[in-house]
Amino acid sequence: MSTIRPNLSLHTTSSNPPVNPLIDTEPTGLEDGETRSIAEELDGATAVPSSVVERDLEKIGEQKAKLVTFEPGDPHNPRNWSKPKKWFVTMSVALLCFTVAFGSAIATGDLDDPKAYFQVNVITINLSITLFVIGFGLGPLFMAPLSEELGRRPVYVVSTFFYFIFTLPCALAKNIETLLVCRLIAGIAASCPMTNVGGSIADVWAVEERGLAMAFFSASIYLGPVFGPLVGGFVGETIGWRWLYWVLFIFVGIINVLIALTPETLGRVILKKRAAKLRKDTGDEAYSTEEELLKIPFAEQMKIALVRPLVMLVTEPLLLVMTFYLSFIYSILYLLFFAIPIVELQHNFNLGEIGLCFIPVMIGIFIALCFMPLQEKIYAHLNAKYGVRPEHRLTLMIFGALFLPASLFIFAWTSFPHVHWVGPLFGALLFGIAMVTVYIGANSYIIDSFSDFAASAIAAKTFLRSIVGAMTPIYVTAMYDTLHPWWASSLLAFVSIGLLPIPFYFFFYGPQVRARSKRATK
Repeated sequence: MSTIRPNLSLHTTSSNPPVNPLIDTEPTGLEDGETRSIAEELDGATAVPSSVVERDLEKIGEQKAKLVTFEPGDPHNPRNWSKPKKWFVTMSVALLCFTVAFGSAIATGDLDDPKAYFQVNVITINLSITLFVIGFGLGPLFMAPLSEELGRRPVYVVSTFFYFIFTLPCALAKNIETLLVCRLIAGIAASCPMTNVGGSIADVWAVEERGLAMAFFSASIYLGPVFGPLVGGFVGETIGWRWLYWVLFIFVGIINVLIALTPETLGRVILKKRAAKLRKDTGDEAYSTEEELLKIPFAEQMKIALVRPLVMLVTEPLLLVMTFYLSFIYSILYLLFFAIPIVELQHNFNLGEIGLCFIPVMIGIFIALCFMPLQEKIYAHLNAKYGVRPEHRLTLMIFGALFLPASLFIFAWTSFPHVHWVGPLFGALLFGIAMVTVYIGANSYIIDSFSDFAASAIAAKTFLRSIVGAMTPIYVTAMYDTLHPWWASSLLAFVSIGLLPIPFYFFFYGPQVRARSKRATK
């Protein structure tokens, strides 16, 4: 049931602008009395300019509002759903994320045949991956405010449908232009879960419960690209490159059905529907939610969503450095889609066998996930001893940062033709461990460090990470041809050594960096 708080006057006699409940308290979609958590952070909560607040208050005047909120124990509050229902939502949206990441990489399973069919060069056919990943960076800039306005479910359903539809022309393409344009559009449509799935998980799980759910979400982002060439190698080898897209088309179609069955999780949207029903049933227009009383115009939301991530990226050193590190990791992942085939072709592997070479990366990802319970214990211990700090999220990242250069050097110096083919794959396994541990630690740190602006921080991170990752297919072949696999991979290892101090620095000096920021959590 909902709680109705009648006779709440919005008039204020203070000379200061009134407090905006969307900024300074948890939205009514959460349990009463709970302080601001990641749920609102990932909802894309935005600071409302005082002019907007004053304009809304002037319009409402002395009207008495009846606030519609969740009461404790309300079964319609997503935080109070049963565990099976919460896990259904979690696994559904995580599978959607997996499908998107899978779609970005399945084309790498066979690039030679479409290159020959369309009679284009290597860089042009590699654009089928580049443009899809660029879509990851562009889509979140407007997907986030759309989900805030309409709810998560409608945006999921519509965007996944467009992802489904624009995958079909890729399978039927008669020219390279059709393939590339449709891959870009499909990438933009597929970008929705990259920023919204974290919010969906935060909608249904309390802060202290969501560690495992967020681990599944994070793993899906990286398992998807690994499964792409694994499946794509055998598909391209046996039934042809067009079936790469037919397989993806079928997979996305199944996920479409699953997402259509997933309920709305955004508490404020559920409450808005309740308030609308109460107004309709009673004829009393005073029923309202806190968000409706201090409504941010949609145009203002879009402006903030498009501009603020870029502003934060260039004005917040913490965000810029962490985003650069994650972008570097992401680019190495996409680089391996080309580097592993280059290395293993020296051992006369076919496409299907090359696809199997990505299994060690997958194993490394699963090993990294096994560290999550330990990370949660360390985080709780440090919080109990020193107080709650975002920096306590970095212990897992420090571990991964140490593994990263070791994994790349092993991959590099076992890439000679006379070295057994298992050598580079052991390096790939260690990279899988390093990649996920760094990502989970850094991503959690960014969210906790920008709790009031996490949606913008995540959008900035996703934008830069996607652009950097998208550029990888353009230069990777020339890089490995010029430097040879051992020195090309060693170059990446040396860069990772240069980045090694980052998690250590922020672990010890992060509080001082946040104290100098206008937006970071103090």
